[in-house]
This record gives sequence, structure tokens and C-alpha cells, in this order.
Amino acid sequence: MFTLAEVASLNDIQPTYRILKPWWDVFMDYLAVVMLMVAIFAGTMQLTKDQVVCLPVLQSTVNSKAQPSTSGKADFTTVETTTGQGEEASMRTVSFGSAPTVTPDIPLSRATSSQYQPTESGQELKKEQKDSSGRKTNLDFQQYVFINQMCYHLALPWYSKYFPYLVLIHTIILIVSSNFWFKYPKTCSKIEHFVSILGKCFESPWTTKALSETACEDSEENKQRLTGAQSLPKYVSTSSDEGSPSASTPMITKSGFKFSADKPMIEVPSVTILDKKDGEQAKALFEKVRKFRAHVEDSDLIYKLYVGQTIIKTVKFIFILCYTANFVNTISFEHICNPKVEHLIGYTQFECTHNMAYMLKKLLISYISLICVYGFICLYTLFWLFRIPLKEYSFEKVREESSFSDIPDVKNDFAFLLHMVDQYDQLYSKRFGVFLSEVSENKLREISLNHEWTFEKLRQHVSRNAQDKQELHLFMLSGVPDAVFDLTDLEVLKLELIPEAKIPAKISQMTNLQELHLCHCPAKVEQTAFSFLRDHLRCLHVKFTDVAEIPAWVYLLKTLRELYLIGNLNSENNKMIGLDSLRELRHLKILHVKSNLTKIPPNITDVAPHLTKLVIHNDGTKLVVLNSLKKMTNVAELELQNCELERIPHAIFSLSNLQELDLKSNSIRTIEEIISFQHLKRLTCLKLWHNKIVSIPSSITHIKNLESLYLSNNKLESLPAAVFSLQKLRCLDVSYNSIALIPGEIGLLPNLQHFYITGNKVNILPKQLFQCVKLRTLCLGQNCITSIPDKVSQLLQLTHLELKGNCLDRLPATLGQCQLLRKNGLLVEDHLFDALPPEVKEMLNQDTSIPFANGI
Repeated sequence: MFTLAEVASLNDIQPTYRILKPWWDVFMDYLAVVMLMVAIFAGTMQLTKDQVVCLPVLQSTVNSKAQPSTSGKADFTTVETTTGQGEEASMRTVSFGSAPTVTPDIPLSRATSSQYQPTESGQELKKEQKDSSGRKTNLDFQQYVFINQMCYHLALPWYSKYFPYLVLIHTIILIVSSNFWFKYPKTCSKIEHFVSILGKCFESPWTTKALSETACEDSEENKQRLTGAQSLPKYVSTSSDEGSPSASTPMITKSGFKFSADKPMIEVPSVTILDKKDGEQAKALFEKVRKFRAHVEDSDLIYKLYVGQTIIKTVKFIFILCYTANFVNTISFEHICNPKVEHLIGYTQFECTHNMAYMLKKLLISYISLICVYGFICLYTLFWLFRIPLKEYSFEKVREESSFSDIPDVKNDFAFLLHMVDQYDQLYSKRFGVFLSEVSENKLREISLNHEWTFEKLRQHVSRNAQDKQELHLFMLSGVPDAVFDLTDLEVLKLELIPEAKIPAKISQMTNLQELHLCHCPAKVEQTAFSFLRDHLRCLHVKFTDVAEIPAWVYLLKTLRELYLIGNLNSENNKMIGLDSLRELRHLKILHVKSNLTKIPPNITDVAPHLTKLVIHNDGTKLVVLNSLKKMTNVAELELQNCELERIPHAIFSLSNLQELDLKSNSIRTIEEIISFQHLKRLTCLKLWHNKIVSIPSSITHIKNLESLYLSNNKLESLPAAVFSLQKLRCLDVSYNSIALIPGEIGLLPNLQHFYITGNKVNILPKQLFQCVKLRTLCLGQNCITSIPDKVSQLLQLTHLELKGNCLDRLPATLGQCQLLRKNGLLVEDHLFDALPPEVKEMLNQDTSIPFANGI
């Protein structure tokens, strides 16, 4: 036999799940336990004490029932058995009314004797009948036991016999229905995960700190309202949309605060530094909540299952009530039994009593009462389930009570679980909402970030860049540490992959800051910080994926002189490529755009009056429309690299102030248009390297003021004499072509200082080459040169000589007369250097710095 504790264990759930048990579920659980007790008590009583006692109805008694009773008393039979002297027992039957019964207490021998010895003396028989007032039944004990068992099964209603078991089965079904959503695998895992996260959120120190700060902020705000305010401070964050500032509000808003003209900015108490372990746990909780929300909001299985099990319990209640109420009157103390065993007993009818009838009736009434209460609670649960949309949950109240106004509303199973938790304690949902807020998460990141990146640690990461400026590069952080703005001597600040970068007013301390890099970092600034950057920032680099990532305040930096934009500007949504505000950059001198443009944006002409350098790196996208270039008459330097140009654009010839033109990495095959460069009187540098040019036209002589000509990495096979008529030429680069001969006319370039012909097919060096006495750089590597003339000694200003990759047997000893040449400036095979005379090697190994000769 099972115990109550074993059956009640079906109703047990994990203690942590109790937060998902509203009062009605708890009440129904207790009712189910009481019903279990009723079932087990009734079952125990039935197994131990339940029985039926039957007596035969005598034929004479049956006949006498037709006559009216004269006793006036209730039908009742009392059987007394007395033991006489000797071993035989006598029976005395006292009958009241018309239904006497006989108790089979007479031994069989005596019954037989009284039946088959009618010749005994009448006196003795009369005496015995006088002593006994009952009626003889002539049944022995075994016959009575037999008939009792027969009538228990035939005469008793089935409900009287199986009532405890029915109650037990119904109660178990109700218990299972109540807790099935905790056991079903597809919902159990979600509930377990939810309860685990909810408990950690409730106990997290970050939740306590965030809510306490909210209370502190509210009290401070109320105090300010009571005391009143006169006016706004000079620089105050106003409530404008983040990421899209207008000309008058290019700053971000303070999280959780909105300022207006009649409410001054208040100082929020500084956030207490969390323990590192608590901070890491809180950050992990934010990630868990984010993933759990994405997983649970996709379905409403938990909600449907709870509704389904509630409906099942309600239907079960109606069913039990309907059929049980009909059996209340069937439970009776007296029953008439007709077992049809007259051939064994000798009687056809028996009158029986059921000793458990009274108790069963009381238990049944109690059970019906419990079921009714249980059913009404089920009906209330259904009313609650359909009264409000439980698949939607709003944190509006939490948003009103806290500074976390960005807590999102949730739906489906996530919303239903929060509704269930509210029935237990609404504080759970309030604390849970803290971990749904991005503002709260950003605050936590800020605290952890400042705790990790101290001033000393940041100072160790400061380095000197190629321009000998103090530079700090921060990469993939959750934000910008506050200590950064204490580095007052910092000149260059690089922020890369910091999506939540915010620049506060403290940046005004960095008076030496002139250059800022934002690499995939849509930084937001406060108004005070913006005012400082507008007045002090000189160079800004912005690297982005989409033009929307460019902060709007970038277009309002009136004193900015250099702007570098690297990213996709040629998308369908960017018809004006997002540069419509360039007109505010009134001091911009250099604009560098590395993108995939198909045309030069017309908006660039807004800065044309003061722009002096324009650089477009197009990453292989063909630049088709260049008409906008005609308006940029003040541009002195123009670079159109990797734009898939096949010819020199005609728009360039209108740039009368152009001094340097770079058309690197295009597909230019012919440069016949070069004759039009004669109109560009100021052009001094022409870079046509990394193209497909096969020849240089003689019209190049018209570029009288050309000082630098770069034609490396083309397909040139010869150098025309026209090139050497450019008397002002100081740098000539024809490396990596197919040139086999250096013309003697090279001696006509008296100002030539840098000559590059590496990677060609040159065999012999003409003597005229060494007439260019101002040569400082001579690159002859990777050719077929077999010897170096001794006249190399005439190049007294030579500081860099490349001879590596030729067919040289030796080096001339006259190299020692090149006074400025040192070993680190001589690129040659080791065995050739080792073969030089000792005094030459000693001369080349000198570290003494000799001033360069004037004449550059």
C-alpha cells in the first residue's frame, strides 16, 4: 500500500519554480492534497473495515409483511446468543415488527437434531421454545460468510465499492494536469532557463546598484524641481535624437535624462565601481537575457500548454461533478439481496447492512465540496487567462519609475512567464527589466571599462607615430574610458570598432588634440565636446561600412582642414552620398575619399573654393562622370587612383592651379592628351605609374615646368628624347618597364636628382648619365648591367645607389669618392662589397654625418 507522501510527491515541483505558481495554482495544489487524503482515508477504511452483514428473510415473515404491523416500532432484529450448560449453545431471537432475522449461532448437529427428531416429548420442546423468542434459520457460520460476500458484490452499488479509487484517480489526473507544463520537455527547458536567469538577475549586485541609482536620480531631480532653476548652463545636452543631430543640436542626449529650458542639468552621483567578478557576471547575464529573449519570443507553446491544462482541469471538474452528484443517494445502510443461491442456502432473499455507508456518504459530500471549490478556481483561472492579452507584456510602469526608458516590451512565452511572475511578486519583473535595457547595459560596460582601463594603463599604450606625434590607439572596447581624456598631451586619438563610443565634455582638457580617427566607430558627442572639437580639431579620419555610420556632427566642424572618408558611398540609398553638409566645412583643405564611386559627387563642389587637395581611391570601380572636377579650380593636388580610367579625363585640363596629378593604378594605354597639359602652367608632378602605357608622346615637351615624372610599372620599351628636354625635371621614375637602353640625352637633365630604372633590360650605362652631378638617388637594380664606369665618382651628392640583381663582376674603387654614400645606402650583393678595397669599405662604413650639399 502506498503512503500519502508517495502520492503527494506527484504534486512536488522544484522550489525555484514556485515563482511561477500564482495563488490559484497554490490553492489548487492544497485542495488536491486534501482530496488525496480523502481518497487514502476512504481506501484504508474500506480495506480494513468494510463489510456487509446479511440475514435471510424467512418465508413466514415474507408472508406476514402483507399484514399490518401491530407493534408500532421500527423494524429491527436483535439476536442474542447465550451459552447454556454443556457444550451446546441455545439461540434466542427477539423480533420487532414484521421482518425478524435469525443469527446462525446454532451448531449444525443441533439444527439437524431439531429437524429430524420430531418425536421428542412435547413438554421439552415447549420448554425450549419458551426460553427462546427468536426464529431458527438452520444456517451455519460458513453459509453466512458465503452469503455476505455474495451480497457485497451483488447488492452494493458499484460507486460504494470503488469510491476511494475513483477519487484517487481523479486527484492524480488533476495533479498531473496542474504541473504538466513544468514536466513537458519542450517547455521544461525554457522554464528552467527562465527561472535560473530570473534568480540571478534578482540577486545580481548590478540590479541593486542600478535601481538605487535610479532612486537617487529621481530624488535629485525632485530636489532640483523644488528649488527651481534660473537658466541652462552654457553647454548642456538637449533632447535630440541620437545619431542624427541638426545644425543646432549636434550632440547626444544623456541617458535617462531630458533637459529643457526650465530644468537645469544636474550632477548625477558617480557610479560605484563594481567588483570585477560581479561586473563579469552582470555582463554575462545581459548576454543570456538577450539570447533567451530571442529564443522564447519566437513561440507561444508555454502559454498554449498552460491554457490547455487549465481547460482540461475545468472539463474534468464538470465531469466529476455531474456523475458524482447522482450517486450521493445511492449510498445506503440497508440493502435487499437476492443472490439466487437457494439450492445452497435454502433462502431466496436476504436483508443486508453496509457498515461503511454513513462514513462514505460524509466523505463523498466532502469530496464534492472540494471539487466545487477546485472548479470555481479553474473558472477564475480561465477568466484571468482570457481577460487580458497575456502574450504581450509592457514595462511601461518600470519605465516610468526608473531612468531606463528604453526597456522594450516583450511578447509570446516571454510575456506570459513575466505575467505569471507578477502574480508571485512584481519586484522580480522590475529587476529583470534592468537586464533588458541597453542603457543599463551601457552603464555597466562603462563602469567595467573605467575599472579596467586606468590612467596608468592608458599611458603605457601611448606611442609616437611616423609624424613624431603622441598617439593612442584603442581597439574593440565597449566604450571610451574616461581616463583617456586626462591625457592632456595626446595629439592623435584612434578609436576603432567601438560601437558605443561617446565623447564627453572632458575632451576639452585635451588642448593638444588635433587628429581624430573613427574606424567603424559612430561616436556621439555632447555639446560641450562638440564645441571643443569644432574649434580645435584639424584632421579627422572616418572609416565606415555605410554612409549612415558617419556621425552628423562631422559635417559641422568649421575649422577642420583634413577629412578622410573610407567606406561605401555609392549605394542606392545614398543618391547624394550623404555629403550634403560639406558646405559647413569652410576651412577644409584636404579631402580624401576611398570608396566605390561611379561619379564624383556634385556636393564636393561645396568645398571647391578652399579645397587644395582631392584624393579619390576607387577600389577598382570605374569612375565615369568627372564633370564636377571642372568647378574645382583651386585644387593643387589631384589623385584619381584605381578608378579604371582608360584615358586622361578632359575635366582635368580645366584645373588651372593644378600642381600635382596622380593617376596611379588605372587602365590608361595612351597619353596623347598630354599635349593639353600645356595649359596647366603650374603642373610640376605627373604620376602615371601602374598603368598600361606603351609609349611617351613627344608632346610631353610642352609641360615646361614638370619636375617629377613617374612612369613605373607600365609597358614602355624606350625613352624618347623629348623626355630629356624637360630642363626642370628632378625626378624620373621608369622602373619595371621593358627599357633596354638609356639614351645619352639623359645628360641634358642638369637638375636630375632621382633616377629610377630598376627592373628593366638595361645592359650599358651611358657616360652622359654621370654628367647629372646632382643625382642623389640612382636605382639600377634588376637589369643586365655588367660593369659600372669609374665616372660614378663624379656623383658627389649620391646617397643611395641600387645595383643588386645585375651581372656585375666587381665594383669600381672610385665609389669611395662618393663622399655622401654609405653602406646602408649601397644595395649590392655581399660578395661584391667584400671585394672592394679596404679603404673604400672603410669609407663606406663611416658613420660620420656629412651635411648634404645645397642645390636641391
